[in-house]
Amino acid sequence: MKKSLVLILMFVALLASAQTPKQMLDKAVAALNGTVSANYSVKTPQGTMSGNIIISGNKFRMLSKDVKCWYDGKNQWTYSTATDEVNITIPTAAELSMTNPMAAAQAFKTQFKMWKAAGQIPKHYAIMLKPKAKSEINQVYLYISEGTNLLHQAHFKMNDGTSFTITLTNYKTNAAASASTFTYDASLVPAGTSVVDLR
Repeated sequence: MKKSLVLILMFVALLASAQTPKQMLDKAVAALNGTVSANYSVKTPQGTMSGNIIISGNKFRMLSKDVKCWYDGKNQWTYSTATDEVNITIPTAAELSMTNPMAAAQAFKTQFKMWKAAGQIPKHYAIMLKPKAKSEINQVYLYISEGTNLLHQAHFKMNDGTSFTITLTNYKTNAAASASTFTYDASLVPAGTSVVDLR
């Protein structure tokens, strides 16, 4: 009887400590509070792009060899070597969810159904998400570090059969950044680059 009682209590404790996908996603969002920087790589069928991202609330800056992007909470400046120009836009929520990890996390919480998935990366909590409404996205797999609660990887499967994977590494919390960090810096693009205002 005592053994049975101990086993029941252990099972109840295990259930109480189990994390739901929503709780883990909430922890991943909370881990990005303050100003955080990380290195990222994006693997697509066309190749791999890597760089650095700094996030502060809903603001972010992404710098890579081929693409540079600044978002101050309203305006977005995007430079691409493919166009050799800077475009200024006011991105939609959907557009932000594809570039800003904070916006993506908020979209995942409200616009997707989520389940705990079988983990493929050791020591990471895996979440599978599917959109509630019609979307270009078929499903998303998120891998959150069990040690730090930081998002390590997001794997997107699209309805057209393509997929891409974003991996975040070398996180630094309380990173140094000022308001100007998230606005266009002409010194980071080739001299004479034209700026096109599409707002």
